[in-house]
Amino acid sequence: MVATNLKAETMKLMEKRSGMEEEMNVIIQRLCLPGGPGLSGNLVDSEGFPRTDIDIPTVRADRHKLAELRNDHKEITEKINQNIQVLHSAKLTPSIASVKDSEQSVGMSSSFSNPIIGVASSAMDMDFIVSRPFAMVDEISEASPAAEDGLQLGDQIVKFGNVEIGENLLQRLAAEAQQKQGKSVPVVVMRQGTLTSLIVTPRTWSGRGLLGCHFRVL
Repeated sequence: MVATNLKAETMKLMEKRSGMEEEMNVIIQRLCLPGGPGLSGNLVDSEGFPRTDIDIPTVRADRHKLAELRNDHKEITEKINQNIQVLHSAKLTPSIASVKDSEQSVGMSSSFSNPIIGVASSAMDMDFIVSRPFAMVDEISEASPAAEDGLQLGDQIVKFGNVEIGENLLQRLAAEAQQKQGKSVPVVVMRQGTLTSLIVTPRTWSGRGLLGCHFRVL
């Protein structure tokens, strides 16, 4: 009964999180329209006067709402992760047992330490998996999209959008950033031993690439 209730609660949280991601994408796309201010562009012109080519109150409202959604998204993701850890540690579901019974399903060898319990993004498919970091941020530029959105030097990437551990990781990361340009990308990192969830938005900026950081495969 406890497992059923916890699973149902987690599914509802995942549905709510998906709704937040859709709402964030709408705001991001609106802010990043051609000629728009972007997520952090100046609202004043070169002479220090308010820009006349944009609706400044609307832009400020959108940015404020986006910040709120990102905070709420982080809290919900942390709650989802907590629920999954409880289900996993208590061995309450057959799904978890099946993962433990199959090395192939687990996708890890005994040489990997500190596995991270994750969950499929679909609220209708509660597949429990065990993952590990597959890449690390070894370079990050100041004022880059990655830095502004919360990635830090040394962060170990567990999940970047649809990319998890596997083959051709750098190519897959680059492709994911290109496909999700201007859209919110859920990212899970291991930071100083703690699982942290972020929302990163690949986008053009004054520097190179859409993120302004470099990943090293672990």
